[in-house]
Amino acid sequence: MVKVEDYEVPENLYYHKEYLWAKVENGKVRIGVSDFAQKQLNDIVYVELPSVGDAITQNEPFGTLESVKAVSDLVAPVSGTIESVNGELESKPELVNEDPYGEGWLLIVAPTNLDAELKQIMGFDEVVEWHKKLAKEG
Repeated sequence: MVKVEDYEVPENLYYHKEYLWAKVENGKVRIGVSDFAQKQLNDIVYVELPSVGDAITQNEPFGTLESVKAVSDLVAPVSGTIESVNGELESKPELVNEDPYGEGWLLIVAPTNLDAELKQIMGFDEVVEWHKKLAKEG
C-alpha cells in the first residue's frame, strides 16, 4: 500500500476514473470504492447495490452511495454478472469509509470481457500520477 498525498493506493488493483477499484481474484473481479472517493464523500450512510445475477456494464452506473454530503453513482469498472454482493453494507454502510479495500468491498462479478476492459482502466502507476494531479487541483 502506498500513500499518495493523503490517500491510500494498493498496488495490486485496477482503478476506474469514477473512483472504483477492481481486483482480479481467481477469474472473478471484486469491486469497491477507492480511498480517495470515500474521503471525498465523508460519512457514507447508505449503499444501494444490484442483486446477484444482475449484469453490469463497464462505464455504466450500477448503484449509488449516499453520504451526508451527496448521492453518487457507482460506475462499473468492468462488465460482468454479479456473483456476490456485500450484504454487510445494508446495516453497516460505514464499512466503505472504515475499510474501503477490505470489509467495505461492494460486489464480486464474473467478468465478460476482462482482458480488453482492464486495458481501459488505470493500473497502479497511472493511478498514482492521477491522484497526485487530483490533489494539486484540490
